Amino acid sequence: MPAKPAATPSYRPLYEQIRILLTQSLVAGEWKPGEAIPSELELAARYRVSQGTVRKAIDALASEHILVRRQGKGTFVASHSEPSYQYRFLRVMPDTGEKLHPQNLFLELKRAKAGTELAASLRLKAGTAIHSIKRVLLFQNRPLIHDEIALAARQFPGLTLPRLEEFKGSMYSFYETVYGLRMIRAEERLRAVSADAATAAHLNVAPGTALLCVDRIAFTYGDKPVEWRRGLCLTEGFSYFNELS
Repeated sequence: MPAKPAATPSYRPLYEQIRILLTQSLVAGEWKPGEAIPSELELAARYRVSQGTVRKAIDALASEHILVRRQGKGTFVASHSEPSYQYRFLRVMPDTGEKLHPQNLFLELKRAKAGTELAASLRLKAGTAIHSIKRVLLFQNRPLIHDEIALAARQFPGLTLPRLEEFKGSMYSFYETVYGLRMIRAEERLRAVSADAATAAHLNVAPGTALLCVDRIAFTYGDKPVEWRRGLCLTEGFSYFNELS
């Protein structure tokens, strides 16, 4: 028999290798959200590569909204606490284009066990303890989105409803500020549903009203899933907006 051809080794461009090393430093907490990272020259000396290679690696991380360049100031770790990033993953917005910051109305927080489907989404074992959160997002005092959120309990020790209610900001800002978990990307699936009686009551609409259902899994560094979320959204005067590039 003829010998099988040898497997071709995988190859990563040098800038990609530096991007991975920078990400590993972020995962290790060397640079916190909102902090500046070393200059391109310092990083080039650290990794013994050219400044151009470092710049290309930083550009890649900036395009993923992991780092932020600030003219004349340097490069910073992106933070959900910054006004421009706090609601970056919020895609339901007024048709007028007006930027509105929602208000949180938390309904409940309870401990539960992850079912098979949820456990698979968060890469947990079925039966793992989770925090189950329900809230309504209000825009100018109008209830617009009913959220159900699931988090692995071990990643959020001591989480209580009062802690959520006391925090001023988005859920992702809360995860980052209180637990050091920064969401860097999310996957979403959209479909049309009808409001059940409980959801209809929270959104002040009739049962059976058409809603947009947005199922989301949010990930932190290393592509690790942290949050499962189901948002049931009214779309009268609002739309799901996503800019593609």
